[in-house]
Amino acid sequence: MDSRKPLDGFASSVMVGLCIIWGMQQVAIKSAAADITPLLQVALRSGMAGLAVMILMLIRQRKIPFSAQTLRPGLLVGLLFSVEFMFVAEGLRFTTAAHMAVFLYTAPIFAALGLHFLVPEERLSRLQWSGVGITFLGVVVAFLFGGNNSTAPQASNMLLGDFFGLLAGAFWGMTTIVVRRSALSSGSATMTLFYQLAGAFVLLGAMALLTGQTQFRLTPVSVSSMVFQTVIVTFGSYLAWFSLMRRYQASRLGILSFMTPVFGIIAGVVFLHEPLKINFIAGALLIMLGILTVSAEGMLRQWIAKRRLGKLR
Repeated sequence: MDSRKPLDGFASSVMVGLCIIWGMQQVAIKSAAADITPLLQVALRSGMAGLAVMILMLIRQRKIPFSAQTLRPGLLVGLLFSVEFMFVAEGLRFTTAAHMAVFLYTAPIFAALGLHFLVPEERLSRLQWSGVGITFLGVVVAFLFGGNNSTAPQASNMLLGDFFGLLAGAFWGMTTIVVRRSALSSGSATMTLFYQLAGAFVLLGAMALLTGQTQFRLTPVSVSSMVFQTVIVTFGSYLAWFSLMRRYQASRLGILSFMTPVFGIIAGVVFLHEPLKINFIAGALLIMLGILTVSAEGMLRQWIAKRRLGKLR
């Protein structure tokens, strides 16, 4: 029997706060890009937050809860997490923070598709497949129709950035599959986070050095952005998320997380003055509707059944 609780007012309030923080993440990276390259930002914040997680584990447990069973999947999620944020960092060089927020959060679709073929009890229903189709249609609309289909070099670069955002979502989805299918699913959540952060620090730091993306200027914008990304996003919000996952029903939390792209779009427009085109707005709405259909399938079925029962009465 699942001992996790349904959502209450406290959990819902925390989730709204987390979605605002996650929506601001891309804005923070892009706002400081002129002072610190995005790739170096992600590497540094991962290293500092990883060190904080390690210290927290030592304080709580007097040791790092390492096990041979979690080593291989841990290294794999570290690699996947690194590739995900490599595409986020590189994509933000070309596209807007609002676009990145939407395409990155296609991750649940990629996770659902992978689990459909790997885990028999997680096969997609017809309703969920319709959600996958709606999401795909939203991606097509956002990519191909309206202002982004210009032949200007700037438009081509933006399409590349959008595509990188979609790839980042795919690798996030793969990370979810590995965690779900390995010993990490029953292990320490903080240890899983440590694997991810350590992998990102080592691999993205090396990539930044090899590609010459090492620009670093201490300015008020860069310092405040890095503090926000390290302390609030990478350390605080992720630990809060894992804490909620242990206490509340994951499916309900997942549904609330779909507010993140909305806050990401709003933050991009308000803080970076990013323009919004009709095709992107329409595509983003379709993408979020599709993701919600896939993830909230059980709740949708209950709602439809109640409506039918009400009509019969």
